[in-house]
Amino acid sequence: MWRRASLALAVVLAAMAPGSAGAQQATPQGAPQQPTHPAALAPRQANYAWDGNLLRASFSYRDVLGDPELLKKVSSGLPTTIVMRAYVYREGEDTPVALAPRVCRVQYDLWDDVYRIHVIEPERERDQAAVIGTVLRLCTEARDLPVVRRDLLVAGRPYFLGVVVEVNPVSQEMVEQMRRWIARPTGSTGIGPGDALFGGFVQLFVRQIATSDKTITFRTQSIVP
Repeated sequence: MWRRASLALAVVLAAMAPGSAGAQQATPQGAPQQPTHPAALAPRQANYAWDGNLLRASFSYRDVLGDPELLKKVSSGLPTTIVMRAYVYREGEDTPVALAPRVCRVQYDLWDDVYRIHVIEPERERDQAAVIGTVLRLCTEARDLPVVRRDLLVAGRPYFLGVVVEVNPVSQEMVEQMRRWIARPTGSTGIGPGDALFGGFVQLFVRQIATSDKTITFRTQSIVP
């Protein structure tokens, strides 16, 4: 069983070898200089779609598991948690107006030779047994993620997503806050000063260095409501 999992992992590692360029990374050793405002984050493409009054977004962050050693750790049998927070920013401002998170917990079942996945995000919560390719699709891709309602945005002004993804974050309290946030009604993503997970850009992004096994940050292109 372990041999089959190792072979599948080797194929995935070979496919991911080039990595994804442009993402800001924070690691304990020699992390690159972090930007001081969200518009300066490394760019990444997202697909937007309006679902009535609700904006949805789809984008990938597979490179958060691009380190071969980290991907091997996922297959070790120990649990791995991948958390993603997509903050909605108005161009020219450093304080987010909304938050759309995802949490994926994955653990390799050595006995049954499968990965056990638990994903929670707005509107959806699922448990699934999967192979490594499905792990990457379910745990490192956002598909039609409910982002923000139109009435929270100013018409004619551009907005974008500032995204931070962490693997095994140190703060379990933060993970629990995300779970509670996700339990809110669909579209209730608006942030106020008293809400959990709220803060300025420096607090939410720049201070993420060395707080997880791996951290990447990026911004999406703008959309004008």
